[in-house]
Amino acid sequence: MTTKKNTAASESVGTRASVARRSADPAPKSRGATSAVTVKPVANAIRILRYLTQTGAPERAADIARHLSINPSTCFNILRTLVAEDVVDFNALSKTYSAGLGLARLVEQLVTQGQRLQLAAPLMQDLAAEFGVTVTLWRRLGADRIVLVSSESSPTDLHIDMPAGQRLPILMGASGRLFAARLGLTDEQLREEFEQLRWARPISLETYLREVNRARRRGWASDDGYFATGVMAIAAAVCDKSDNIAFTVSTVMIRGDRSEAQVDALGEAVRDLAHRLESVLF
Repeated sequence: MTTKKNTAASESVGTRASVARRSADPAPKSRGATSAVTVKPVANAIRILRYLTQTGAPERAADIARHLSINPSTCFNILRTLVAEDVVDFNALSKTYSAGLGLARLVEQLVTQGQRLQLAAPLMQDLAAEFGVTVTLWRRLGADRIVLVSSESSPTDLHIDMPAGQRLPILMGASGRLFAARLGLTDEQLREEFEQLRWARPISLETYLREVNRARRRGWASDDGYFATGVMAIAAAVCDKSDNIAFTVSTVMIRGDRSEAQVDALGEAVRDLAHRLESVLF
């Protein structure tokens, strides 16, 4: 973790990086691709899937055929095939078709974890710019560690750099207080784990536990210079569909720069960001 000022050189690097991201668009289609033969049943199947996902409501085969100008018999046969492949659901009672769970699973497989992190970046950037902080995303790594997977700095003159890849004990820092509230450790287990942590500023187990309980009540946790000297961190949990903490999103800033009311407002904003990230990452 380093604190530094932006310079012309760093701005230049950032500009080149953003240009590189913008230039990474898909290459133009080749002439051969544009002149390829269209297989009409395949094209109609895709049109039907697109129509069902866009309408979001069950539709009868006759209505789908009429709306898409497909021969009714052809449309019915395509729908039967799509149902057999589990990408379309059929309701025998209402005789209607809708986009199936298999289609969602197929799309989900195309979205890798890296792509999900890319989708999370703009949300993190917005919070970093709004509050003038560095926003970090930590992923749980096994039973006892977390790893930094993404970091977005504010565009302000002074910011804190957090390099991706660094690892921390799972109970360390603001994120650690969130895990301590959810891991189900006994008092003795928690004490043993706590005694192995090395803090930049001394903190007692009693103080730590009070902050764990406070985090449990309000949905976000803070570390006021205990993990890193002169740095305050605020974190909230990003839970998976089983309601287990899979990530934590954290903001880091210079300690003492904000009033208690400002810290509370930032904590609520971080908690809200965590909820939005759940819909992106899972």
